Amino acid sequence: MPRLVRLPRLLALGALLLAARPAGALDLSWTALGGYQGGGVVRVSGTASHLFKLPLSLELGIGHAFVDPGNADKARQVFINDATDGTPEKSGGVWDLRADAVWGLKVAGLSDVGVFGGVRYSMFSGRFRYVGGNEDFTITSDAWGVGVGVRASLPINARFSLTGSLGLDWFPQQTLYGHDTSYSSNGDSVNGRAGFGWGAADHAVNQPWLLPSLLVGATWRP
Repeated sequence: MPRLVRLPRLLALGALLLAARPAGALDLSWTALGGYQGGGVVRVSGTASHLFKLPLSLELGIGHAFVDPGNADKARQVFINDATDGTPEKSGGVWDLRADAVWGLKVAGLSDVGVFGGVRYSMFSGRFRYVGGNEDFTITSDAWGVGVGVRASLPINARFSLTGSLGLDWFPQQTLYGHDTSYSSNGDSVNGRAGFGWGAADHAVNQPWLLPSLLVGATWRP
């Protein structure tokens, strides 16, 4: 299924999950964060708190990071040829969807302190263009992963809080696609260039793998 079709479907599923319980049983909040996650990142999430009469919350989020896609010369060698003509230009981005369970902790002076963990779905895209040459190609990867972290909020008033988050995401299995070629972390390849395998592709491209994140922003409670 094309990723542009899959993304709105996953977002719709997340909205249904947040709306699954009666409104009176939920304490809803919305958070917007910015910071670093392999590059500059922005993230928006919705949280349903106090589920099942426990200090347990469900958080669903979507984010986009602007990243360095990798080494342009090595990417061309691994996915196309050994040509060196043209001046390389590159750009990259990662969409990520996340679902976390958050266990609340009591810390004096802060609200909504908690440790979280959950699943991740990452959609990486890196474009390599060679001005003056004849190559212009995009490398992509979609991957499932897991993540953990801690977050905390400092109340400003009854509706707004300053919020910070520190996390680590891991994507253990990957397949890189580009120019009718693919390399997988399990050693499989399709139309791979002679002499190159997953190790060379992984070294050339900066797809998500082990990603620390540090974000700050604001939380709003309606």
